[in-house]
Amino acid sequence: MANQNLSESLFKPRQKHQETSTLVKHRHPRLIAGNYNTLDGNSHGSWYRMINRLMWIWRGIDPFEIEEVLCRIAMANAQRSDDNLLDTVVGYRKGNWIFEWSHQAMLWQQRALQTEQAAEAGNFWLKAANLYSIAGYPHLKGDDLSQQAVVLANKAYENAARCSDYQLRKIEFKLKEGGCVTGFLHLPQRPQGPSPTILVCGSLDNLQSDYYQLFRDYLAPLGFAMLTVDMPSVGYCSRLRLTQDTCTLHQQIIHQLNNIPWIDHTRVGVLGFRFGANIAVRLAYLESKRIKCIATFGAIVHEWLNSAERQQSAPVMYLDMFASRMGIYNVDENAFRLELGCYSLKKQGLLGRRCSVPMLAGYWQNDIFSPKEESKLIAMSSMDGKLLTIPITPVYSSFNKALQETSQWLKNKMG
Repeated sequence: MANQNLSESLFKPRQKHQETSTLVKHRHPRLIAGNYNTLDGNSHGSWYRMINRLMWIWRGIDPFEIEEVLCRIAMANAQRSDDNLLDTVVGYRKGNWIFEWSHQAMLWQQRALQTEQAAEAGNFWLKAANLYSIAGYPHLKGDDLSQQAVVLANKAYENAARCSDYQLRKIEFKLKEGGCVTGFLHLPQRPQGPSPTILVCGSLDNLQSDYYQLFRDYLAPLGFAMLTVDMPSVGYCSRLRLTQDTCTLHQQIIHQLNNIPWIDHTRVGVLGFRFGANIAVRLAYLESKRIKCIATFGAIVHEWLNSAERQQSAPVMYLDMFASRMGIYNVDENAFRLELGCYSLKKQGLLGRRCSVPMLAGYWQNDIFSPKEESKLIAMSSMDGKLLTIPITPVYSSFNKALQETSQWLKNKMG
């Protein structure tokens, strides 16, 4: 009942909240181009957000449930901030993206509270956590309703963990600028002493609670613990900003791992998705004595950051997400392009130099954010590099196979 009251309290109407797609202003507004890529989903002219069916299904959301919620949003007869975009209903009401996904999450939350079976309750709580996370997506700074959904996502995730066979520990990490951030440490069943640990650096549009399937299905069976932390300006790290020193947060965390009794700090690997791969690769260069190996998927380390043509083909939501993480809310395209270029690890003088840390780089063909050359450069920069091609079809089984192969590679390199 406490969780139900929390939902009602957080989403109680207080003011007219700014609609998500209006938070970042562009000097020269662009049309939303249609494209598709495996890690980020579909983008087309009728939606502001990218519709990421693959990853949502992978996280445990029923495909029919996804379509049901999208249908409710599309059919809503309500004021929109942009009449051409279905997911821009203004205010917390029917048809609003955050309202509809949160409503769906609350249904699973109610079922979790009503069942007496621990395993079933855990599954229901996990579904609620994932749905609340989608409600807050893409987690732009200043989106009050999104931040409230994130609070509920984390609460549901912790409730799911209490019903799980695995242990979840909330770890506080101190920051040099003051304050702390919270990470989730997932421990395998019956660990024999401190566990080898994979630090997950997620995509910029994900919460750290979005990676439970990665732990349960791929890492835990191999005896790994999994440590997650939110990306700068998201979730527990909402007050931080993404800077050109992209790995500063994760670097501080790695320096504190020897103080955590459940982690074998001599066997730490890093797994990075999308821009999280930028952080992972940077860590490999700067913390080579503390990191055993890294693996990346669809890395954003140079090409997209340095190419005006590639950036112009990117969905508006993706550009807004980058701008929001950097603390930019009025975007001048030329200045923004120059700023993005500074995040290139090649321009920073790192990528391309020989690195002693083993690095695996996975990529999909025709990925607008991460061409083959990107992953090839990562693999070639390592003294023990591996390039992993992930077939576009069949989508789900190819992704599953890539994760299995990568997890085994991490285990082999960790010793």
